[in-house]
Amino acid sequence: MALALSLGRRGQGRTWPNPAVGCVVVKEGRIIGRGWTQPGGRPHAETEALFQARATVKGADVYVTLEPCAHQGETPPCAQALIDAGVAKVYVATLDSDPRVSGKGCEMLRAAGIEVEIGLLEDEALADNAGFFARVDLGRPFVTLKLASSFDGRIATATGESKWITGPAARRYVHALRARHDAVMVGGGTARKDDPSLTVRDLGVDWQPARVVISRRLDLPLMSKLARTAQDVPVILCHGKDADPALVQTWRDLGADLLPCAASGSQLDPGDVLRQLGTYGLTRLFCEGGSALAASLIEADLVDELIGFTAGLAIGAEGLPSIGALGLSHLQNAPRYALKSCRSLGPDTVQVWRRAQG
Repeated sequence: MALALSLGRRGQGRTWPNPAVGCVVVKEGRIIGRGWTQPGGRPHAETEALFQARATVKGADVYVTLEPCAHQGETPPCAQALIDAGVAKVYVATLDSDPRVSGKGCEMLRAAGIEVEIGLLEDEALADNAGFFARVDLGRPFVTLKLASSFDGRIATATGESKWITGPAARRYVHALRARHDAVMVGGGTARKDDPSLTVRDLGVDWQPARVVISRRLDLPLMSKLARTAQDVPVILCHGKDADPALVQTWRDLGADLLPCAASGSQLDPGDVLRQLGTYGLTRLFCEGGSALAASLIEADLVDELIGFTAGLAIGAEGLPSIGALGLSHLQNAPRYALKSCRSLGPDTVQVWRRAQG
């Protein structure tokens, strides 16, 4: 199952809205088939592994990281494919919460006389497909917020200088994180100030995550890197319903996808933004700021994972904080996260925090 999980991770960022699943077929102690969900979500992992195993699959054991699907979609159900192949036993890491599946896949297998065991390395499987479960159960993507700051929590000097606070190793790792997510998201202020491309570079990958910008008024540069590349790499603009229709049409003509979202005060409602992105199909969202967007997501309790890169330099109180104002008066109301890992990365440190339970 550990191998199946590692195979499934190969699809992260490339299979949305489907989950990134891994599958291994074993017969007489020998691996005869391996597979993972292919780009775009199809073929599924089980189909890939069974095809590799071919005629030798009868009587084999199958390890799969998510319950085999039981419904007829664009392809036949994987549970039926396993039945038709004549496998003897299926180890399922975790059940699928999608109402179209949710236990039905395992029921189909058992009804066909196939032994099913559920729960092997379940925690790892739940973590790997947290984005898929968030979209199915909560109607929104799983949100990872990345912050790269000085020791005193600043992301830029008072003049706006920010390149580079962290070192090359940290920046390279950020590109690897981008590649494992469906989309990279920034606020309109960051898009205007930095003119980012938000692409994966220098890793040799042949795909790119979608780029998401949150801008109520769509007051974004029309000659920016995002505008010039919208035909090549998806650009998704979340804007207010009161945005200038001419700007909406201009961005649409440039190749961007436009998602009108509800407002909350003078800003877009972060909850509705994420719901719209979930409806669009995104499951794993990598947010890179800026400080106002980070604060709005944290204040709305929409951050599932925090990844903080800290550099060994101090900028001072006049610098731009990594998180904007939260309006807290009492410490007990401050959102808390549980530390998952902490390690050195070149001259910097990287910490991973998950939403605290209870």
